[in-house]
Amino acid sequence: MNCSLVIRAYNEAQHLPRLLEGISHQTVKDVEVILVDSGSTDSTISIAESFGARVVRIRPEEFTFGRSLNLGVHAATRESVVIASAHVYPVYPDWLELLLRPFEDEKVALTYGKQRGPETAKFSEQQIYHQWYPDHSLPHQPTAFCNNANAAIRKSLWKKNPYDETLTGLEDLAWAKWAKEHGWEIAYVAEAEIIHIHNETPRGVFNRYRREAMAFKRIHPESNFNLYDFLRLTAMNIVSDIYHAGRERVLTKNLASIFWFRTMQFHGTRMGYRESGQVTPQLRETFYYARERKKKEGKKRDVEPIRYS
Repeated sequence: MNCSLVIRAYNEAQHLPRLLEGISHQTVKDVEVILVDSGSTDSTISIAESFGARVVRIRPEEFTFGRSLNLGVHAATRESVVIASAHVYPVYPDWLELLLRPFEDEKVALTYGKQRGPETAKFSEQQIYHQWYPDHSLPHQPTAFCNNANAAIRKSLWKKNPYDETLTGLEDLAWAKWAKEHGWEIAYVAEAEIIHIHNETPRGVFNRYRREAMAFKRIHPESNFNLYDFLRLTAMNIVSDIYHAGRERVLTKNLASIFWFRTMQFHGTRMGYRESGQVTPQLRETFYYARERKKKEGKKRDVEPIRYS
């Protein structure tokens, strides 16, 4: 079993070493690491090269999420291409092995794995991770949902449909939609778990969801998100977060961030939409609705986690 691993990065010297160290602990040993750098001014490139990664450069003014991925996948020499954000790191040494295993089914075009936040993550962000990435795997997922912070594709299929370089985000969702429309399967692997680090300000959260909503509107022109949606979903998710934080006895330290995070999330979403229409019920549930979960959700694995230095 082998793969290429494409990492998009810009000034990721703080987080990149842990990801590269985690790769070195994997049960899959034949891993070609390709770092696509978009103009880093810190030590990102030297760190990547010290771990044996091949560096591909893209000028900042030419950057889009899709364009940087296309450069990385084009440079890859393996059929199985794993895609990871520079600010994630694997929890277990069989992360790559499990993420790639669904490709044994010739109908699977794309696989993606579980994401969780570090202990320092905002409570609402953690709730989103639990909402979007459940603890049970789906070998044949019914919807075109995925996330390129922790995913893998077949290069032969990418050649037929490269990532859309004009989108402001969600190039992974657009690619998954294409794959489903052409009869391919998407597999979600809960055991292929990574920790995803987001330390965003309220403005950063607003901008992230704004650009993703702009991309979602491009992918699904029939979709809409109005003032009523903003008020209803903001209130519903704040109430849900307060309820869960109270059950977990962490409400006091998280109350303020719950209010500003959810407000910026859905304010950004509303600002990103431009035309009227209707979001499909399945996708609306995936992206926006809070899901009931137990206080201590999480299936324990009989695998020793990676012990990072």
